Formats: sequence, structure tokens, C-alpha cells
Amino acid sequence: MSDKTNAMRILDRMHISYKSYDYSDTNAISGVEVASVLNQLPEQVFKTLVTVAQSNEHYVFMIPVAEELDLKKAARAVHEKNIEMVKSKTLLGLTGYIHGGCSPIGMKKYFKTCIHSSAENFDTIIFSAGKIGLQIELSLQNLKKVIDYQLADIIVESSTR
Repeated sequence: MSDKTNAMRILDRMHISYKSYDYSDTNAISGVEVASVLNQLPEQVFKTLVTVAQSNEHYVFMIPVAEELDLKKAARAVHEKNIEMVKSKTLLGLTGYIHGGCSPIGMKKYFKTCIHSSAENFDTIIFSAGKIGLQIELSLQNLKKVIDYQLADIIVESSTR
């Protein structure tokens, strides 16, 4: 793959092996569609969400693509009173990434990161490589070498579960 993203270059520079997926030749838009075209479980494919707290601190949350971030649980996980999603128009200036192509690796500035605890159920998780159409597969142990994160229950519980 000649089209390396900032996240991939960081992993390469740190000699951390990863698997990459290119789905740019598909019409997949949603995370569930991406998981489908990659023939991966939606529970193993994570989306990266950027939030802002009442304190003006920013936080990154990674959750399975078919799930919804529970803002109350997320706020508790990072010891804030409340948080809200960052507006799409401010995402690029804040992180260096656009909506739909946001990776937890290689943001302009490090933000405290929290990953849904279900990630522990997998040897690896898959997430954005920092560009729409590209995904990275990496173990949590190797991700920990690049960014500091915590695990927590941060998704909305479905009444059907």
C-alpha cells in the first residue's frame, strides 16, 4: 500500500506490526457497512468519536461500530459532569482528521482515550487508519505502545440485550 496515513507512518516508525484494509473501492459509508465489506464482525470494528466536556477538555472514545456512545457513562469514565460530541466542522482543526476518517493514532494533540471494554474479547481490533477507506487492525497491547487508554463500559445498553 503506497498511500500511508499518519497513523500508519507512526506505527511503522515504532516498528509495530499491523494489518491494513483498503475499502476505498466500495460504497461502504457506515461502520457496519465497513465491517461487512471487510468480512469482519461489527463487534470487532471500532469507531473513533471525539467529545468535549463542560470543562472544555476533549476526550476520544472508541466503541464498536454498531453501538452508540452513552454520554453519561462516557462522562463518568473520564470524571466529567457531562460531555457532548464535537461538531464535525471543528474536528479537522482539532484532530487533523475528518469525520469518518478519525484515528486515535496521530491526532494533532493527544487526548485522553477510552475504549469500550468489549475490545478485550478480541485478539485485535479494527479502526480507522486516519482516512476514509482505510482501516488498521492492531492488538490492544500494541495500541497501548502508541496511545494511553483506559477500558470502560461506555455504550448505550439495548433493551433487547
